[in-house]
Amino acid sequence: MAASSADLADDGFTGPRLFSQGVSYTYDDVIFLPGYIGFPADAVDLSTRLSRRLPLSIPCVASPMDTVSEAAMAAAMASLGAAAVVHGNTEPDAQAAIVRAAKSRRLPFVSSAPFFSPSSAPTLNDFAGNEYALVTERGDSLSRLVGVAVAADAASHEVPAPVSEYMRPAPRSASASFDFEQAAAFLADEGLDYAPLVSDDGEVIELITAKDVERIRSYPKLGKPSLGADGKFVVAASIGTREDDKRRLEQLVKVGANAIVIDSSQGNSIYQLDMIKFAKKMYPEVDLIGGNVVTIAQAQNLIQAGVDGLRVGMGSGSICTTQEVCAVGRGQATAVYKVSSYAKDHDIPVIADGGISNSGHIVKALSLGASTVMMGSFLAGSHEAPGSYEYKDGRRVKKYRGMGSLEAMTKGSDARYLGDTLKLKVAQGVVGAVADKGSVLRFIPYTMQAVKQGFQDLGASSLQSAHDLLRSETLRLEVRTGAAQVEGGIHGLVSYEKKAF
Repeated sequence: MAASSADLADDGFTGPRLFSQGVSYTYDDVIFLPGYIGFPADAVDLSTRLSRRLPLSIPCVASPMDTVSEAAMAAAMASLGAAAVVHGNTEPDAQAAIVRAAKSRRLPFVSSAPFFSPSSAPTLNDFAGNEYALVTERGDSLSRLVGVAVAADAASHEVPAPVSEYMRPAPRSASASFDFEQAAAFLADEGLDYAPLVSDDGEVIELITAKDVERIRSYPKLGKPSLGADGKFVVAASIGTREDDKRRLEQLVKVGANAIVIDSSQGNSIYQLDMIKFAKKMYPEVDLIGGNVVTIAQAQNLIQAGVDGLRVGMGSGSICTTQEVCAVGRGQATAVYKVSSYAKDHDIPVIADGGISNSGHIVKALSLGASTVMMGSFLAGSHEAPGSYEYKDGRRVKKYRGMGSLEAMTKGSDARYLGDTLKLKVAQGVVGAVADKGSVLRFIPYTMQAVKQGFQDLGASSLQSAHDLLRSETLRLEVRTGAAQVEGGIHGLVSYEKKAF
């Protein structure tokens, strides 16, 4: 016998019904009920928007943290069709240089090859793990390229020797405007093991090697990159809410930042509202993303002030202790649903920031109304994240720290928590380590494939379709008990090996 309409109506909760109970839910607390599959997973369209005027091919954003997003992450994410927000926990000119470095290339990686002058005498440590270094007249990217130094040649000297004694002649340079396939073809056609990439105005941008080409060819094929109106990679950057951030904003706009994120743990403040109004008046052509917020009232104030996007989340990150220390925040599933329900009526995309540990969390965040997910720990530990690998208890790890940790605050991030003017600093984050994850060029495409399969199970062929199913109350959810969460994970085994791909 066919199910009655009453039976269907009682099968699971609609969004409004579930999230009107005064309960703060995390992603793990809720589960979606499956829908009808009428299309293959590869047909799912994950294209979306970072902000009102910035389209992305995939809904992933790297968080503005100093152990996550610098030039290498920004270039890699943009090449995948995603985006990164370059952190502001450094001097304004240094942050602008990072944005400029990411936007000056079309390659999905940054080798970070060091620069030496012919008279310098670097040690092997100065090569910072790189096989090659670029030699220019003054030892910087803006002076004329004169050769290439090889780490193995430097190591053959018992004491550090001037680079001029062992540097090799510079091979023919390739154009910095080359994309990956063009650069790979250049190396092959010229029979070179490596080649410098030089811009039209003579700046030495990068060094590409045959090993780089081989490595990237082993990853899933790159999709449609995130390119701005200028044809360059989309790169966003963060600022604070203090008076000196106006100068930072000016420098970031000047180097071509495609979006500006006002980085604050609690965005509903007079300081942020004033900064939004100033930024929109001075640079109306640049999309401005406000936050962080977790309530409709917070979102309303920022939208009325003129933001082009909202960042949602407070205390949900793995290294964040705001909820514990300050007793404020909200479960991330509830926060994303509530804010998205309001923001959609104003055509404001929502970035679900924090709480992402697996592909299922991404599916939940997007299906609850977010346009993108912002990730910190999920990307930290990758090859593209800043910092060096070390070994801890036999595991290869990288440092990962919250911007509310005391360690990060000493670099200037205390302004994010409005603590820069206080005599006593109280931490709202910790310092930790995350396991080596390999390259984002490898694991992000696999993660997105898992997200497509999740959307297929829901019966949603696109992000817009998922949002429509939620708003039409077709998409149903339930709350999971602790036992249900255990049952939904790996259990009952003596041992197992878990591989995502």
